[in-house]
Amino acid sequence: MNRFFHFRTSFSQLGPLEQRLLEALWARGNATVRELLEDGHDDLAYTTLMTTLDRLFKKKVLTRQAEGRAFRYAPQYTREELHREAAGDAFRRLLDASPGASLPLSYLVEILTERDAHLLDDLWQLVESKRRQLRHRAIDSRDKERT
Repeated sequence: MNRFFHFRTSFSQLGPLEQRLLEALWARGNATVRELLEDGHDDLAYTTLMTTLDRLFKKKVLTRQAEGRAFRYAPQYTREELHREAAGDAFRRLLDASPGASLPLSYLVEILTERDAHLLDDLWQLVESKRRQLRHRAIDSRDKERT
């Protein structure tokens, strides 16, 4: 898996206010503290919003650009990218928690079966696709070594 995240924060590890503001920024694209207040977050103090956005920036979830005396914040990653990272992190923790890899994989199969048996077919197709990719890479690598 190509890991492009350089932080250990996933959506589920964010607090409720952090999640709420991140959702607002995904909807808007970017915003200043003042714009978020004007967009309906006026139940929060300016300083609370500013501190929370700064925390998200320090967690590398947001980017920011100076704009006058304020900052304009934007999500560093899409919702899908952050959710994908959260799922990947959960799978890595599951695999790390068990001495044998087959036990967590059997849990995965059980969970998929409980949720929707068609997901097993999807998993099978993904595994076969990845196997084909790995075979092609191995063949390409051998061809390059010969030349």
